Amino acid sequence: MQRRQFLKTGAALAVAAELCAGKAPAFVPAHNWGKYDFGSGPAVRDRLNQGPFPQYPPDAVIPTDDVVMTTTPSEEVVPNFGKGLITYVTADMGTEEIKSDHVFQAIEELARFPLGQQLYIRPTWREVQPRPGRLDFPDYIKLVFDLARKNNKRIGLRIQMCAPDYTHDPALPDFVLEKVPKVDLVLSDKENEKSAERYLRNPHARYQPRYDDPFFQQAFRDLVGAMAAEFNQNPIVEFIDTFMYGFWGEGHTWPFGNNPFPDYQTAERTWIQMLEVQLEQFSKTPLLTNTQPDFSRVGNSEVLDRTIRSNNWIRSDTIFIENEQIEALSNRPPWIAALLEQGLPGKPPNPEAAQEGISPAENMIAHVMDIGANYWSLWNFHHIDPAMLNSYYDASPAWFDRINRRIGYRVRPSFIWSYDDGGYSGLIIGFANDGIAGVPGVLRVSVESADGKPLNSGCLDAGYPLPGKIRQAQFVLPQGTSWQGLKLKAEIEVKGMRYPVRWACQQKLNDDGALTLRPNLRQQV
Repeated sequence: MQRRQFLKTGAALAVAAELCAGKAPAFVPAHNWGKYDFGSGPAVRDRLNQGPFPQYPPDAVIPTDDVVMTTTPSEEVVPNFGKGLITYVTADMGTEEIKSDHVFQAIEELARFPLGQQLYIRPTWREVQPRPGRLDFPDYIKLVFDLARKNNKRIGLRIQMCAPDYTHDPALPDFVLEKVPKVDLVLSDKENEKSAERYLRNPHARYQPRYDDPFFQQAFRDLVGAMAAEFNQNPIVEFIDTFMYGFWGEGHTWPFGNNPFPDYQTAERTWIQMLEVQLEQFSKTPLLTNTQPDFSRVGNSEVLDRTIRSNNWIRSDTIFIENEQIEALSNRPPWIAALLEQGLPGKPPNPEAAQEGISPAENMIAHVMDIGANYWSLWNFHHIDPAMLNSYYDASPAWFDRINRRIGYRVRPSFIWSYDDGGYSGLIIGFANDGIAGVPGVLRVSVESADGKPLNSGCLDAGYPLPGKIRQAQFVLPQGTSWQGLKLKAEIEVKGMRYPVRWACQQKLNDDGALTLRPNLRQQV
């Protein structure tokens, strides 16, 4: 895809710009993400004792205990907050990308598409706020929200301030365009001219506004405030993509070599300020920032770093891209969710395109899983069509089902020990994660009586349990309490909000996703 192809000349331009402009104080150089100090993650309230729990002197902590119950991994899809497959309703081109004579009917079919647990839209600023003062959603967005409620799905969205694939209108509303200066974009060299053809044909893709203009900044604050009043803490909204510089809000204007700012320091300062506005307003809803390298020299590294340190999440717009993005996605802190947007081909599956028995779609899925994604896009690039999407599932059902079962976190109480300590009983529970990502927040676990009375509750450390590992925690019970018949339930805490978590185990659960404890181990001989 042309918009993802960053040429080596871009790196040379970036170095030259750095030398000329000087390094801004907030600039974060490229670094390995593994073991990088991003802090300890979100605060953990009511932290559970997570061991160790030796039983024998001289280190004995608890009396000898017994494994009284175990669980095994579920083979079913287990939807939970912070994970899942996302059906794209609109992306780069608005409703023009939906290839149907009956757009609203197609949207209804997309909302019902069974693989998707969330829906995604990417409208322009002009579409959601054509006039200052209030939001005014077009009918298709109202329909998407209505269908999400009816189909028990949540929504992710981004507002575009530059939409180079919109062929009819600019992304910015007139009341902004008329007041804010604009700067023409210039190709870095002739080599990029062919790549820029489609942008050169669209007059609204050939400039960028002066984002640092006071009028733009005030209008932006008003927009974000109105958006937050509508969507912050809204139970139907899963996440909001952060507003970033340039094309599609991804953080660049490739293949053009300049940006609208007078120097790097101004660009970085402007985008830090715009991120801080979003962090302040979206205090309860996760924000996702693109891992885009800073080709256009606008401060992406600092924006991304601040996103992580504020315990918000990250995303990328394709899997086959710079190794710098793969490093960030794959080695992010375990409490940070990652969305991988990777468009399927915008044409029917072609069996002849397979390499050594693996189709392009299957190759994409395998690599989305390799980086441990929490979300993946169900999207045919620039050709959104429910029938097309279904044809890809029909061509590779095992692969689509595989990622649907494994994406994100899949937690369960794997080992359950019971012990008695001087009349007080307790549980040691070893939690497993059969998914491919850590818990994107803090896992809270509660022990209740059979009739729902709370007995003990607390949290694991942020991000735990990790995939493929066991995290143990202790629950001390009231004196005389028997473990049999108690209920174990989970929630995920993200930015001060709690969302129910259904255990991903084969054993039968209650309707609310809680597990009733009962002996299920035969006596070993």
